[in-house]
Amino acid sequence: MTTRPPTLLMCPPTHFGIEYEINPWMRVEVAADNAEAQRQWHALYEHLKATGITIELIEPVKGLPDIVFTANAGMVYHNRVLVSRFRHPQRQGESPLFREWFESHGFEVVEFAPPDQGGGYDFEGAGDALFCGDTLFAGYRMRSDATCHQQIGKILGVRVIPVELVDPRYYHIDTCFCPLAEDEAIWYPPAFDDYGRRAIEATIPKLIEAEQSEAERFACNAVVVGRNVFTNIGCPRLHDELRERGYTPTATPLDEFVKAGGSAKCLTLRLDGEEAASWKKVV
Repeated sequence: MTTRPPTLLMCPPTHFGIEYEINPWMRVEVAADNAEAQRQWHALYEHLKATGITIELIEPVKGLPDIVFTANAGMVYHNRVLVSRFRHPQRQGESPLFREWFESHGFEVVEFAPPDQGGGYDFEGAGDALFCGDTLFAGYRMRSDATCHQQIGKILGVRVIPVELVDPRYYHIDTCFCPLAEDEAIWYPPAFDDYGRRAIEATIPKLIEAEQSEAERFACNAVVVGRNVFTNIGCPRLHDELRERGYTPTATPLDEFVKAGGSAKCLTLRLDGEEAASWKKVV
């Protein structure tokens, strides 16, 4: 088994824009400012680089504006990766590009079962699959299908808890849930159904609840590197709580990406394994 150093995958927003509408945040008449998006992306990139983490890049592609959201490329576990199967046709062209990138960088691409064997479902990578400790919390309904989750558990040999997302604004689990440590996470409870809320509360002893106004600023869509937590601006209450708990929060403007329904976490993918993202110490 290959152990990779702490590493993120990102994609420059060269061709980023609002070209279609596939979630409630996207409105083609509210165009993204590409120059500002590039400034915001580079600021996040520099903040992350300053932690000492390695950042790999995949080339942007014209006509695929959302490829910038690399969290949806797939889910990495150790040296294995489950490449995403996007629900919306507008993003399906990303999958072969991500697959090619992973294969060319030494990852083992693990295949789901074929459709005639129960594998014909959608799965949108780390956007809908986040570890807190050794448990994988998997979001379903909006973008990923519940039928895939137990197959993921069998393929990877991990415990999976499927949780249903009920608010279309929080269409991926990473928009409303962010593991911080093996026993601690940020979350926005109204995004989940009753079972999901109870499952999270029963499994994770230390939870920070984002208030509505900050959840709408994508407070839960944070990048965690050790004790450093990076979010969009406009989340002061969360940052106060994080500081009280011994974390170092950093706010960086990401409003151009919020127009597309994404923020800091959406713009990154942990290549050293999603299970390492929050609780594996950075050395």
